[in-house]
Amino acid sequence: MNEKELALIQNGKLNRWTVENSKEAYGIPNWGKGFFTVSDRGEVVATPIRGREHQSISLMDIISGVKERGLEMPVLLRIENMLDSQLSILNESFNDAIRQFNYRGQYRGVYPIKVNQQQQVIEEITRFGASYHHGLEAGSKAELIIAISMIRDPEACIICNGYKDEKFIDLALYAIKLGFKCFIVVEMPCELELVLRRGRKLGITPRLGVRLKISHKAGGHWAESGGDRSLFGLNTTEIIALVDMLKQEGMLECLQLLHYHLGSQIPNIRDIRAGVAEACRYYTELVLEGAPMGYLDLGGGLAVDYDGSQTNFRCSRNYSVNEYCADIIEIVMANLDEKELPHPTIITESGRATVAHYSVLLFNILDVSRFDALSIPEKLPEGSHEMMRNLLDVYTSVNTKNIQEYYNDALYYKDEVQRLFRHGEISLRERSQCETIFWNIISKIAREVKKIKQVPVELEGIDIALADIYYCNFSIFQSLPDSWAIDQLFPIMPVHRLNECPTRRAILADITCDSDGKIDRFIDLHDVRSTLPLHEVKPGEEYFMGVFLVGAYQETLGDLHNLLGDTNIVSVRMNEDGSFDFVRELEGDSIADVLTYVEYDTKVLLTQFRQAAENAVREGKITGAERHKIMHAYESGLRGYTYYEK
Repeated sequence: MNEKELALIQNGKLNRWTVENSKEAYGIPNWGKGFFTVSDRGEVVATPIRGREHQSISLMDIISGVKERGLEMPVLLRIENMLDSQLSILNESFNDAIRQFNYRGQYRGVYPIKVNQQQQVIEEITRFGASYHHGLEAGSKAELIIAISMIRDPEACIICNGYKDEKFIDLALYAIKLGFKCFIVVEMPCELELVLRRGRKLGITPRLGVRLKISHKAGGHWAESGGDRSLFGLNTTEIIALVDMLKQEGMLECLQLLHYHLGSQIPNIRDIRAGVAEACRYYTELVLEGAPMGYLDLGGGLAVDYDGSQTNFRCSRNYSVNEYCADIIEIVMANLDEKELPHPTIITESGRATVAHYSVLLFNILDVSRFDALSIPEKLPEGSHEMMRNLLDVYTSVNTKNIQEYYNDALYYKDEVQRLFRHGEISLRERSQCETIFWNIISKIAREVKKIKQVPVELEGIDIALADIYYCNFSIFQSLPDSWAIDQLFPIMPVHRLNECPTRRAILADITCDSDGKIDRFIDLHDVRSTLPLHEVKPGEEYFMGVFLVGAYQETLGDLHNLLGDTNIVSVRMNEDGSFDFVRELEGDSIADVLTYVEYDTKVLLTQFRQAAENAVREGKITGAERHKIMHAYESGLRGYTYYEK
């Protein structure tokens, strides 16, 4: 639904607003992928298992349950069955492609722990993923410790990436000795000698992989992961040197896996196909060199369609999961069959696509700064300043044909008013009246702009200047760091009142008191919106919204800007009868928690404040009874939630 259609409905010139209009306005059928939709009651509902629409959960019912349990907004909602569904979709899609093409190898997925390291996530992936032998990728010692503790399936792979010291390598070697299918991937030329030396020292034969510095570069946010100048991996000369060293040591049989990583969010299937084809050439050459190989690790890259446009836009993807899997199987087969070589076990490290849908950030609106231009008189009082008369003339004369000229005039007069005020030539009240007229001019120009086909460049996005500001109870820096850091787009919408027409245009501001703590770019099917359609916030009623597809990276990357800590977290699981249970609740950080993160000793703070309060008693500023109340408030504050509490 475009802006003009929405405006017509809002003005009553088209049919009344329906739930279907809301679905279209917020694009939920496109990015929801069958996991999210809108109910007849006008509430967002989650269907954790696609195809089972009768088993859905209203997000408003979850919010009610959260409030009954005494938890405040914001809340990070995790829907466990949705994680299970994504694992099933990925593995079954590869298995279907294997059967379709008569591929003679297997598929083994691994989840990169760095995408979301939370214990609940890894626990569910290893529990449910065991039926598919789904493994884990570890890029650090801490992640490897998680992997070898959580995996119970001997067929699941553990891929060790990243920079490795002796302790990292020793842990991986011990994992091999314990029977884990653990691969030590050589990412730097110096690592091989260290791995071989530690293997000899411990008497353990390593299971090796090598990371290829692939020459093809994909588009998107993370294009630098690939290409000749990527940070990790070996070039062709270094790979040959690795093979020669292994031959010299009589350990070429240890080399079993080739790995590359093209990027985290690859929107174009052509880039994926090109990367697989290039990697297959290296794989076949390594087999011909005498390495046993057997595993081809294609890294990450399976994208999430955040805006639902199904295009090669950086926040989307122009392919389905089925197409992704089929293309990979087809290309690997074609290249290996050409050399009459056995088909390898294919590994992918899909993290973003596995966990993105699983988490939703729910929050409430605290306040609204509305743009409603004040009325202006038809005639100005006697003695009004010349600039005020000039601005009123512009207001009365604006029409479709002269909006560019009169927009320029309005800006000029506004600047003049500010200059005159600085020099004391007009009063505060006069400046206020001039600004009222100016914003009425901008509102009128914005209405006229909608009537013309070719909008002047200067007037594009004029609606942003007129947008309301909805103040949201969360921190962008803590819960949506990618929105701030790299302009990542996430689907954002109200989770109720979707059978009502949204009559306001808004941008979102968080509670960090930071100019960057805002969201003014929103998903759209054909473009990027500068405002979001929202409902009037009714007095005495709460207005709830959600940010969707936030399961990947956001929890891990969040910081403590303004000392706003982790939010409350609830996990729900859908039952077979359509009911749902709250299976886990985690209280968010208290103020005391976040203070300890930045090296404060809360006991010392309490002692120092108590002394300050006692000094105030001695000086007669407060009574002893007042000191007791003040200390109670201070201690209660330390225990409190870092976000807005009622």
